[in-house]
Amino acid sequence: MTDDIPEPDRIQGAPHPRETPVIFGQDAAEQAFLSAYNAGRLHSGWLITGPRGIGKATLAWKIATFLLSEPADDGLFGDPPPTTSLTVDPGHPEARLVQSGAHPRLFIVRRPYDDKAKKLKSEITVDAVRGMKGFFHMSATDGGHRVVIVDAADEMNRNAANAILKELEEPPADTTILLIAHQPSRLLPTIRSRCRELRCAPLDAADLNHALDQAGHPADASEALNVLAGGSAGDAIALLNHDGLARYAEVIRLFDKLPHADRPAALALANGCTGVQNATKYALTLDLIDHFLARTARAGLLGAPGTQGAPGEARLLARLAPDDRASRAWAQLQQDLSARIRHGKAVNLDPAALVLDIVFKIEDTARAVSA
Repeated sequence: MTDDIPEPDRIQGAPHPRETPVIFGQDAAEQAFLSAYNAGRLHSGWLITGPRGIGKATLAWKIATFLLSEPADDGLFGDPPPTTSLTVDPGHPEARLVQSGAHPRLFIVRRPYDDKAKKLKSEITVDAVRGMKGFFHMSATDGGHRVVIVDAADEMNRNAANAILKELEEPPADTTILLIAHQPSRLLPTIRSRCRELRCAPLDAADLNHALDQAGHPADASEALNVLAGGSAGDAIALLNHDGLARYAEVIRLFDKLPHADRPAALALANGCTGVQNATKYALTLDLIDHFLARTARAGLLGAPGTQGAPGEARLLARLAPDDRASRAWAQLQQDLSARIRHGKAVNLDPAALVLDIVFKIEDTARAVSA
């Protein structure tokens, strides 16, 4: 893509997955793929699942580079020795082609750019998938293995999903389709049934630190960052880039006196989300409030957390969710507000109005629980 067009599969402030040298914390998924490869059971479709920002796309690019770099097996020299790693020498000709984004046997399906709106489209359209037909026809003349990466598969609209399904049902020879999915439950059951799943896990504290250091954020991850990132290097980078730790501390202070929220603080939080220039802050605020509700519901079942995302959080959660009855109330509110947020974004509801509405509903639930 040109420099002025954003890449939908790149996390701001981090290298693109194809440029990431090392993948951390996903040894189990890597070895599961290599076991199938070494056994000669290489599926045509692979579904790489897990939360955002934990290395799924990096794993997909590692697999793609590995497959494109492997020599064709002509059977003249018997069975090759088992392969134990996806690592390919960066100087390998095929690896250099992948890094340049010009490998003729690699095709990427992702959200296209809308030239009229001057922004990325919100979903993967069928036109983006239809390009695979021409790719399969042209790449067949080159010989060798072919790879398709779909990032992210749960962003496909219905027509695009049906088009991918047709390719999975009758895959071309020597072709591997790698589908990255943050929420695999949103995919067609028929797509899931035709893929082998590789589950990626959230990163532990050590691997998160390694991933952040590799991405150019060499500071040790604090307790609050570990808590809020939830094992996602992508989320951790977003929090660091947009002052997310201070934002979450602001959310905790706002709700510290529930069932009566700090109204001036609520107005300041809401007004800080308005305007195009604050779109990222608006999205982050909604994510942090959702995180707060999830941790509140969990506290009602498991007790106050041993680690905090902000000072005073553990004490607040213990007060708001003292038992499983309160836990159910907060879990239901989280579900209701998620639907409310989706609707608000769909109809372009004023960000300040939506944030204030959320605050009022949190007050109502706190009042009902305390009663």
